[in-house]
Amino acid sequence: MSVSTFRIDHAIPGTTGAESDPTTPLGTRALLVRPLTTTVPKELVHRASVAEVMLTGWERVDDHHFAVTAQWPRGHSFFAADGHYNPLIAAETIRQAGILLAHAEYGVPLDRQLLVGDIGVSARPEHFGIGWTPATLELRVAVRSAERHHGTLTGLRIEVEIHRDGRLAATGGGSLTCVTPSEDRPIRPHHLPSKDRPQVIALTAPVPPQTVGRRSPMDVVLSAMGQPDRWLLRVDIGHPAFFDRQIDHVPDMMLLEAACQATAVTLGRSCALLDITTEFERDAELTSHCVIEACLIPGTDADATESVLVTGHQDGEVVFRSTVTVAAG
Repeated sequence: MSVSTFRIDHAIPGTTGAESDPTTPLGTRALLVRPLTTTVPKELVHRASVAEVMLTGWERVDDHHFAVTAQWPRGHSFFAADGHYNPLIAAETIRQAGILLAHAEYGVPLDRQLLVGDIGVSARPEHFGIGWTPATLELRVAVRSAERHHGTLTGLRIEVEIHRDGRLAATGGGSLTCVTPSEDRPIRPHHLPSKDRPQVIALTAPVPPQTVGRRSPMDVVLSAMGQPDRWLLRVDIGHPAFFDRQIDHVPDMMLLEAACQATAVTLGRSCALLDITTEFERDAELTSHCVIEACLIPGTDADATESVLVTGHQDGEVVFRSTVTVAAG
């Protein structure tokens, strides 16, 4: 399936306009239009809402390279504020690109689970401003490895360049593991209640939004524990961006946001994200608390950046590790 599936470049019957032939009988006139833009099918990026789909098309360049197009909305409820896009929107775009290619180009059935093993993005903040129109993006995706077992894809690693208006805005990449519904998930245990939806821990109180660079308490994913550099992950299953669909674990993007918010508290200020790399050891369950810890990584006086190591633990096991780098204050 190619990007052309989602573009209209022919006449639209029944449409009238100045370019139509006035001698053509009404009802059969056709207006020739420029190609239209739409999103890729939401199922191919594991989203329920079209509003959360960042990708608009794709095509294969050669055996291991793909051109993917994307668009970032000007008024996204979570990733856009104060005239700038949150650089984590680039991580979400990369995540969707990997899932899309796994299904559409590598034949992974839609009923397969795709688990993110690691993800990272390096952003150039000067290209993350919000303009008069939504940001139109071109992704150059290189597949560095595609592992198969008996002809079926089991793992995928990609590297991505994100271009905006001909300029490199971000780079990144990550890996996916593909498993069947009947297989044990390799990075999470099976101890969920036998119901359609797992029992979720009570929603905890947010830390003050201004301390984590957010305006709304709804977007805060940390709760105070009364200990420096330690918080509880605040899991709101009603959040429209994180819980766009029903899932039985904490979304990966919520953990990335937790790492960024923990960095802001650790440094004592809101800061522009330059780089984040995250490795997932297992999924964070909805049935018990996840503890977030952060520590400043020592640097030098000459450094123009500061980095913070953030880890998540649940039930005595590591869930994820993130290294977050921001511009020095």
